[in-house]
Amino acid sequence: MLNVMAFMKKHEDAILKLLPLLAFAVPLLWLYFLDAASFEAMWKGRTFQLFFIWLIALELILDWEKIKPNPVAKPVSARALALAVALLLPTMYLVISNYLGLNVAIAAASEQSGVFFSSYMPLAIEYLVFAVLFCLTVFLAFGKKGLTGFSVPAFFLGMVGAIYAIDNIYPYGTFAPFQLFVPTTATLAANVLSLMGYNTVYTVQTLAGSGTMPYLTATDPSNPARTATFAIAWPCAGIESFLIFTVVALLFLKRIPMSLKAKVGYFAFGALVTYFINVLRIVNIFVIGMDNGVNSEAVKLFHSYYGPLYAIAWIAMYPLLILGTQSLISRFRKPRPAQPNPA
Repeated sequence: MLNVMAFMKKHEDAILKLLPLLAFAVPLLWLYFLDAASFEAMWKGRTFQLFFIWLIALELILDWEKIKPNPVAKPVSARALALAVALLLPTMYLVISNYLGLNVAIAAASEQSGVFFSSYMPLAIEYLVFAVLFCLTVFLAFGKKGLTGFSVPAFFLGMVGAIYAIDNIYPYGTFAPFQLFVPTTATLAANVLSLMGYNTVYTVQTLAGSGTMPYLTATDPSNPARTATFAIAWPCAGIESFLIFTVVALLFLKRIPMSLKAKVGYFAFGALVTYFINVLRIVNIFVIGMDNGVNSEAVKLFHSYYGPLYAIAWIAMYPLLILGTQSLISRFRKPRPAQPNPA
């Protein structure tokens, strides 16, 4: 026991830095054992929470020396007690929501309120609650500077929860602000399919309860039986990944010491790649639909997991790409030592 206490005292600073990560890693591991399938879905699943953990780890790796935990003077102080409770709250929420009926109550209340995807509201609330609890934990552990330092994972989780909630309440194409950007993406996807040799037909339809959505049909001219028709709503067009990229990129670039021109350039390049990935996601759905059928399991798997994974993997890796290019640029810009003048 004394050895454990001595070890904790010696490594108190490192342990305090890791506590917010552990506070959410434990309940997520528990949730995996409860519902492993939910971690196999990017859209309306928990795979985004794994990226949330990855973003926390990334912040710790990049700013390990800069992160300064608030010192705990006394183990029984009010601040120490508040931090201990905050660290337990994610696990407590898991127990209350999954074992004490909170998720059932949220779904029932959502259904009574006319929410279209009421069964998915507990997951959206879970994301939002975890985002709030993460901010609380970081504030108690690291103070106001901690909120700034860990703003990327916090906003990432909150943004995903908000997007899920919006789609639950306004399904398909009924949320006009997001659906406004879909026709351009769908048109570009149709152009790419045409370049690949497929015949495409683009129409726009407005249906009750579904809103206004582009309908795209792609057909293989050499085999007319290979055809696929899909309505394209904003989640299918990857608007959610573009919003997530915008939040993560702006928050990350804000912290990097570089010129405004360089930041604009990095953001514009990343946004362009993200947008093009979303176009390719639609193209892939049509190709898979022509090969396997529009209602096939292959289409559902790509729509729910692999399609969103393309963009999110890019978003998660882009900060590392920025840091790598900045490191290379700084090396090339290092002044060479002055050569001595010849005698």
